[in-house]
Amino acid sequence: MFTIEHDFDATVITLVDEGAPPLQEDVIVNAFEDCVTVEQYDPRSDAVVRVTFSPAMLRDLAAAMNLPEGVYRLRPRPGSGPG
Repeated sequence: MFTIEHDFDATVITLVDEGAPPLQEDVIVNAFEDCVTVEQYDPRSDAVVRVTFSPAMLRDLAAAMNLPEGVYRLRPRPGSGPG
C-alpha cells in the first residue's frame, strides 16, 4: 500500500509494507524540485535514516531497475537539456 500527498514544496509518497511478518518500517519518499530523499526509521539505532538523490541519480536508479549487470551511462534525450 502507498499514499501520495502534495505539499507546498514537495510530493510525499509513503510506502507501507503489508506483506507477511517480519514487516519493514514505512518508507517515506520526499520529491523536491532539486532532490529526492528516502527515509526509513531504523529501530536498531532509534533514528531515521535518510538518503538523498539528485534528479540524475534518481533517473539512473529507475533505469537500472530493468537492466542486466554492467556499467552504464544514460544519454540525454534530444531537446531535454543538460543532464
